[in-house]
Amino acid sequence: MTLLEGEYEPSAAEWVREQVEAYERSGGREANILRGHAEWPIVVITSVGVKSGKLRKNPVMRVEKDGVYAAVASYGGAPDHPTWYHNFVANPRVDLQDGPEPKPYVARLAEGEERAEWWERCVAQYAPYAEYQEKTDREIPVFLLEPVG
Repeated sequence: MTLLEGEYEPSAAEWVREQVEAYERSGGREANILRGHAEWPIVVITSVGVKSGKLRKNPVMRVEKDGVYAAVASYGGAPDHPTWYHNFVANPRVDLQDGPEPKPYVARLAEGEERAEWWERCVAQYAPYAEYQEKTDREIPVFLLEPVG
């Protein structure tokens, strides 16, 4: 399966735009950690905007096991899901870049024991997720991104 095609609309958030641009420009050698914390590596995920139909790119914490990645829709513990959550639900085909080249993946919501296992893995990688869960009444969704093909 090929990579997503279409018009790219950069994020309204300056830090997201800058991180994505630097990551892509360097093939993942630069801007590959969250705000200067070497212990918090990121990947860049491209999704199709549910309303706009345009390509959207987001840096997301890198949580990976056996070629499957997790994407945690924490939104810092806000009461609502991040915009990309809705993109993933409507259009589960995404591209994920972890290094020099993006590759196609399919996103699905983890549930039950599988979600609990991945949640532990995500919190082990990025401890603030536990604090975010305490700040909100919603169960923070965990998507699993599985390679296509």
